[in-house]
Amino acid sequence: MRRTFMAGTALACLLAVGPALLLPPSAAAAADGPVPVNGAPAVVPALQEWTGGKGSVALTDHSRIVTAPNASPELVRTARKLGDDAEELTGLHLTVAVGAAEPGDVQLRTDPSAHFDAIPPRLKDEAYRLDVDAGRVAITAASDRGAIRAAQTLLQILVSSRDRHSVPVGSAVDYPDYPLRGFMLDVGRRYFTPEFLRSYIRWMGYQKLNTLQIHLNDNEIYPAGNDWSKAQAAFRLRSDNPSFTGLAAQDGAYTRADWDSFEETAAAAGVTLIPEIDAPAHAAAFTRFRPDIGLNGGNSDHLDLGNPDATTFMKSVYSEFAPWFRGPALHIGADEYDRERVDQYKAYINTIAPHVRGLGKQVRVWGSFKEMSGGGAGYDRDLTVNSWNKDWYGLKNAADDGYDVINSSDQRLYVVPYADYYHGSGLDGRDIFETWEPHVFPDGQSLTRQHPRLLGAMPAVWNDLVHTPYTEIEVHGLIEKSMAALAQKMWSGTKAGSDYQSFLKTVRAVGQGPGTGYLPDTLGSNDVTSDLARGRTTTASSTESLRFQAANATDGIAETRWSSARTDDESLTVDLGSVRRIASATLAWEAAYARDYDLRISSNGTDWTTVAGRRGLTGPATDEISFAAADARYVRMQGITRGTPYGYSLHEVQVRGAADLAAGRPATASSEETTGLTADLAFDNDGTTRWSSAYGDRQWVQVDLGSRRTVSRVTLAWEAAYAKDYDLQVSADGTTWTTVARRRDRTSAGTDDLDFTPTGARYVRMQGITRGTSYGYSLYGFRVN
Repeated sequence: MRRTFMAGTALACLLAVGPALLLPPSAAAAADGPVPVNGAPAVVPALQEWTGGKGSVALTDHSRIVTAPNASPELVRTARKLGDDAEELTGLHLTVAVGAAEPGDVQLRTDPSAHFDAIPPRLKDEAYRLDVDAGRVAITAASDRGAIRAAQTLLQILVSSRDRHSVPVGSAVDYPDYPLRGFMLDVGRRYFTPEFLRSYIRWMGYQKLNTLQIHLNDNEIYPAGNDWSKAQAAFRLRSDNPSFTGLAAQDGAYTRADWDSFEETAAAAGVTLIPEIDAPAHAAAFTRFRPDIGLNGGNSDHLDLGNPDATTFMKSVYSEFAPWFRGPALHIGADEYDRERVDQYKAYINTIAPHVRGLGKQVRVWGSFKEMSGGGAGYDRDLTVNSWNKDWYGLKNAADDGYDVINSSDQRLYVVPYADYYHGSGLDGRDIFETWEPHVFPDGQSLTRQHPRLLGAMPAVWNDLVHTPYTEIEVHGLIEKSMAALAQKMWSGTKAGSDYQSFLKTVRAVGQGPGTGYLPDTLGSNDVTSDLARGRTTTASSTESLRFQAANATDGIAETRWSSARTDDESLTVDLGSVRRIASATLAWEAAYARDYDLRISSNGTDWTTVAGRRGLTGPATDEISFAAADARYVRMQGITRGTPYGYSLHEVQVRGAADLAAGRPATASSEETTGLTADLAFDNDGTTRWSSAYGDRQWVQVDLGSRRTVSRVTLAWEAAYAKDYDLQVSADGTTWTTVARRRDRTSAGTDDLDFTPTGARYVRMQGITRGTSYGYSLYGFRVN
């Protein structure tokens, strides 16, 4: 039977005794039909080009990562990091060696003259070729940065393979669509710990994002009574220079050692840091330190550019900290200054920009020239512009004026956590995946795709709500919703296809990468035994405020919560995405708990059944609820009586399926169509992988539950090659079988739910009798409850 593999379905492999084994198709499979060509490995972002082969290579603890004797120190560092990361993520112990690669090795080399198809020169730095054949993996990169990208791809392939050791045979040529793929984090208004920043750098690199802009100073927007002496304001770098004593924020600032650790982490991850020191607006940290250089005697967050000392001071700040920064560019801010002081503003830009270049740094600014002066005329031309708003300086306007531009559209790419503007609950990953690319900018300011002036894109998180209590981990929950989709659209555009759920499956499979344990994974899992509610669409009858939105109850972060209005008849509803067999729920109440409530389920969102009730609760607690297994798509907490004068407030709602006793258990079959369609794939809780038999009627597949268990329900998810007639059988010893259910005259593919009298058994088998097609039998899933 000829079918196309989905991207990322690795061919089955067996670990070799030696370094690695090229696994050819079996003779039996070859006799049954042609062996399928490997589809592209599922990685994030998707590969640009893939030519599939047949079979796979399984790396072992005898495999080496080999570099040439003349390899650069950076390439050797990448080889060592690949070995460390592979051990962390897969358990493989890959040694690093110098010399000639042998069968079973991973060869890692750079060749600036290598051919990577007709890609623009500005994209070649990160290009690489991955060739898997003859029992080895060969990586050829255009540069050390390209080698890092290739290593990240190889890690993802290994992590998402079934045995976490295998790489499908084939060749990839990969490169980005844009040279800059970034993210900006405002730490000026809210301090983020060094561990968070290092974790983010690693996470970004794993997704091939290559630029982190750190907004190092800022202040609240509207201080009470317009009294800037009491406004929140911070500068986040702490110098030992006595001239700057008192400038660094007391609630958190980074030392030179902290910044060095960021730079080291970034170099290993292939990420460039862009420090941003923002002036002449957003400068309350500077006007508080030096009131004499601020407007209104320092009662302002604007520098007084009519005072030459203001420009002189900012020159000293850039001179002091530029030596900290190893990247090529420094961002000077330059946004939202007083429109009545255009001439002073223009003179400031034209003075600071050459000063910063004299410190060895390229200069970046926020786009403001249209609002300030109608366009770029008269401004320094050697600048790169983050275009964020059409009125201030749209993407097309800035490019037409001759500036290199970065898309930071406020309408599409800004997040202000928990605000009622600028995506307070995070960007919509599906919307990014389906409708956005880096050249897309609202209000007629889009450019053509890969416009020569367009460097790429940079979404931004602005912590405007300085008095709203939230944590860096809560911010991560907002960012993670869309980061993978952004990374995909910046690297290879639509190459991941159009199915967002399949894309999310790949995101889950590859994970967040090495060294990111500090960051919770908020995207959930497809495993039936995990929380089925995690990351699912969640709605409520009411919400106290945007900060306490319904989605917080299913985001996987214990610190966040949903909170309702202060009335009794309130509810929270989770959409599991499809009808699932469920049997338990967990509700983690905040202080505003429910005294009385019902747990209800529905398959259609209209007809509801109460499966459990709670009455007379006396305080907040984590409520574990079990009920008779039932099919449902929607799960609702229906409040009856509040336990406090406040509303209802839940940190978490979790829903779990009826335990699948067969998940991950050893499986065998009478036959397998190919080495990529093995029996175990029917029991991996992955709705995209499958077992497929040889082309004959009397074929079977069975699972060993490991011990005698009581079973009463089996669910079989048939692929197109379904069974017309089959028996469901159980056994205590794997030899003597008893039929507990039968299906006859089935006419199409789909799902069979077979309920039968509870029976003790260790083995469960689907015994085919008559095929429904001319092919064999094929199952996506085989669940035992």
